[in-house]
Amino acid sequence: MTQAIAKRHRNKVVVAWLASLLGGLGIHWWYMGRRHAWIVTTFSLCMLAWIPFFPEWWNNPAIFLLMIPITDGVIESLVFALMPDEKFDARYNPHSNQKTATGWNAVIAAIVSTFLGGTVLIFGIAVIVIYVYISLGWLDDYVI
Repeated sequence: MTQAIAKRHRNKVVVAWLASLLGGLGIHWWYMGRRHAWIVTTFSLCMLAWIPFFPEWWNNPAIFLLMIPITDGVIESLVFALMPDEKFDARYNPHSNQKTATGWNAVIAAIVSTFLGGTVLIFGIAVIVIYVYISLGWLDDYVI
């Protein structure tokens, strides 16, 4: 006598917001029930714990490495938000009788994710430029 375990219905907008805002910690992976979610979370927490051990934040490899899961979260947020509801249900809610109907909420999540992704990208480029300029000594005589 075996019964299929009923899985909860996953909401596309919730996973898009989780990926956008907390994707750097892999929270959306936990929500989606992915097998290796703990790897992303452990990596991010280790990078966050590593940050205080460097005197300058811009000279910290943990900042650069932390941009990888943050960028992944933003990209996955866009993928989930812009995925058609039927495709999302077929892939992530195959045994659910409930249908996903998102409307404008997914579009707003995609817009916010685009802005966050652009901000992370510009921040990453700026940090790399500052690091290179200081390493080459181009800012030695510059007084802020």
